[in-house]
Amino acid sequence: MSDKITDWDPSTPILQIDNLSISFFTRMREIPAVMDFSCTVRAGEAMGLVGESGCGKSTVALAVMRDLGKNGRITGGRILFKGRDLTTMSDEELRHIRGSEIAMIYQEPMASLNPAMKIGAQLAEVPMIHEGMGRDAAWKLARQIVADVRLPDPDRILGSYPHQLSGGQQQRIVIAMALMSKPALLILDEPTTALDVTVEAGIVDLVKDLGEKYGTSMLFISHNLGLVMDVCDRICVMYSGEAVETGNVTEVFDKMRHPYTQALFRSIPLPGADKNSRPLISIPGNFPLPHERPPGCNFGPRCDYFEKGRCDAADIPMSAVPDSDRHGSRCLKWAEIDWTAPPAARVAKVKTPIGKVVLKMDDLKKYYSVSSGAFGGGSKKVVKANETLSFEAHEGETLAIVGESGCGKSTFAKVLMGLETATSGSIMLFDENVQSTPIQKRNTDTVSRVQMVFQNPFDTLNPSMNVGRQIIRALEIFKFGNSDQDRHNRMLELLDLVKLPRAFAERMPRQLSGGQKQRVGIARAFAGGAKVVVADEPVSALDVSVQAAVTDLLMDIQRENKTTLLFISHDLSIVRYLSDRVLVMYLGHVVETGTTDQVFAPPYHPYTEALLSAVPIADTHITRKRIVLEGDIPSALNPPPGCPFQTRCRWKSQVPGGLCDREMPPMRDIGGGHQIKCHLSAEILEKMEPVIKIAAE
Repeated sequence: MSDKITDWDPSTPILQIDNLSISFFTRMREIPAVMDFSCTVRAGEAMGLVGESGCGKSTVALAVMRDLGKNGRITGGRILFKGRDLTTMSDEELRHIRGSEIAMIYQEPMASLNPAMKIGAQLAEVPMIHEGMGRDAAWKLARQIVADVRLPDPDRILGSYPHQLSGGQQQRIVIAMALMSKPALLILDEPTTALDVTVEAGIVDLVKDLGEKYGTSMLFISHNLGLVMDVCDRICVMYSGEAVETGNVTEVFDKMRHPYTQALFRSIPLPGADKNSRPLISIPGNFPLPHERPPGCNFGPRCDYFEKGRCDAADIPMSAVPDSDRHGSRCLKWAEIDWTAPPAARVAKVKTPIGKVVLKMDDLKKYYSVSSGAFGGGSKKVVKANETLSFEAHEGETLAIVGESGCGKSTFAKVLMGLETATSGSIMLFDENVQSTPIQKRNTDTVSRVQMVFQNPFDTLNPSMNVGRQIIRALEIFKFGNSDQDRHNRMLELLDLVKLPRAFAERMPRQLSGGQKQRVGIARAFAGGAKVVVADEPVSALDVSVQAAVTDLLMDIQRENKTTLLFISHDLSIVRYLSDRVLVMYLGHVVETGTTDQVFAPPYHPYTEALLSAVPIADTHITRKRIVLEGDIPSALNPPPGCPFQTRCRWKSQVPGGLCDREMPPMRDIGGGHQIKCHLSAEILEKMEPVIKIAAE
């Protein structure tokens, strides 16, 4: 027996949310999470929900699933699914709809998979439970859907456990599971955040194709505006629990009519942004806590167009923008603002002069020996994490290191920091070879000059120590100053450096936002007067508006201190904006290096070309050549023979005689210091077309 709703008129919306309000109740108070939220998703339509962390995106999704937990409660409005109000349904009625009619895909795929069950059994149980399907028919359907989500060798996948699959494969299985009952509505909550950009491109294409194939409507939650442009027809921008702008994606991107939407776009590194001549503009102030929202417009305290006595007088309704495709704005002044005027806040910066070489790596290798047995027995195998890594970094330069997970970026950072020692090669740091010197044996001066800013600011601070004490602790280790007062004064100067109020010295980490924690991490890194800073994905865990502020801060500190910044990232948009030179890594090898302009323009290494084509860009005037890489990055335990990229390369057939399968290509200079490790001939490289093109307006 099927659980599907059959008495539905397809001309009415699949999902209609009217004036929804949601609160969470604690012992102390009621916390209003979402207020007066309305949104409509029609049959076959994909709606993007965007906004900063804490704006209520996921709360809306969980309300649609009626899964707000014990503390969450819908306090007003209604949620109509196929014309029926989900807010008044019994648990039994909801059980029939969840999974069969509405399915949800979460950010972390392993949260949805049972580690003790094989994939085939997990997929087959969906139609067996929801539709009463027989076992053989359910397994046959499971195999077909695994093929639909473009996984190789479906029979092997069905017989595997979740831990035997890569992150991208796990997410495809979760998508397959959600589609097993052909739901009418698919809710995707940041489904690609944990994935590499190349895997993300494949998942995005897959979601779009399957949406069209099965006629599924989608509610797509993301903070990535480029991704929303790739996937969605319509967009709803949320701020502090409210929808502030909604409309057709192209219309909202090109003719935005809310100051918050405009501020979001000014804080993301679109093509044309430049850290010196056209720096990003971060949104001033902080996101309000739910119980501290201002009167009137929630965005008022951070808005360039705020008018006292008008914008804070009363609640502001959503108003329709005339001559548009259901475009609405929650702003009193949208018709009065000159949306084409350049931003007043942008100030051009002085370019940091590039100085002498401070770091030089020559033929660096890092191998790990692992045993093939379960408990340390069996034959020994070698993991080649870094292979013949050679490069230079100069004073005042930002060198970006990019590549997929598993390419060796973080291993190289650990070796440089002394957390690991290299197998062979040399690392010259200020004329000192530190290749085989672990951090315990490095002198204080060397340790203080090379510091690291980590990806997750939440994990790097001691939760039981206030901010000031954490910075002073670093100063003590670096033997700074002659007294406690010297160190206290220096701590206050470091808070000034990272643009945090001095009063924050008394705050505990739990009282800080993600961006503020990352600033404390940066202050600590500069406590010893660091000259080389390794920033390992320092902004990937932060909202776009906070990202802009933190990257701008790093650049300001670099200008002031002539710091060398090694910026490890998979986000090529931020790399294009920040870096002076780029190093592209694949499976432990450097496959391309050059200035940012050289690497972002043809000729490319085939891997760089695929990376660039996968980057979602929130600009309707950009066209991208779509190159989706097949398969995952090979294992460093068993790398392919010849060129490391040959198993996924679309240009391989252009090289005669099977050379790519047999021989490692040489690193060759193609002019101006631009180096590519590839067998392709100079004639073919010269004919490469740009991946990203800006259309003439």
